[in-house]
Amino acid sequence: MAKKPSIQKAILKSIAKKRAISMDNVRDDLNGLISSNSKDKKINYAITRSIKNLLGDGLIEAFNSEHRQYFRLTSVGKQKLNNINLEAESSLVSTHWDGYWRMILLDLPEDRKSEREALRYLLKKAGFVCIKNSVWISMYPFEHLFTNIKKDLCLTTEMMIIVTDKIDSDTEKIFLELTK
Repeated sequence: MAKKPSIQKAILKSIAKKRAISMDNVRDDLNGLISSNSKDKKINYAITRSIKNLLGDGLIEAFNSEHRQYFRLTSVGKQKLNNINLEAESSLVSTHWDGYWRMILLDLPEDRKSEREALRYLLKKAGFVCIKNSVWISMYPFEHLFTNIKKDLCLTTEMMIIVTDKIDSDTEKIFLELTK
């Protein structure tokens, strides 16, 4: 049987594929992850328990139709999934600089502190360095990931993403010192 965190990751990825997904669809999607004995009571229990934990952690939400219960990701769940994708071996990006600087300007108010902290964590994991208060710079091509995060979390004015081939020499020097 797969470990619980692996099942939770698989469930989050399954739910992220659509706006909402039923328990039957979640089970079908997980058939590739689990052994051929997918009807096994232990597997079904692990899936049900993982769903309950994800609901309790606020990563997914449930709603009912006439015949089924459906699940969808919450904004916290989207952040968690982005973090999982960032840490995945398959999502490694080139560590060779392509000549472009990625700058993210982040300005979230105090009442959104948890979102701000989650974004800072993701920025650090992606190799961004905080140059000044809310200005983050990186040499790695993660701008597409953060563009998706910006769109998913509706950060239209709170996050700016800039890709440029030039920054001033003092800023470059500070960046290189901070990355040592």
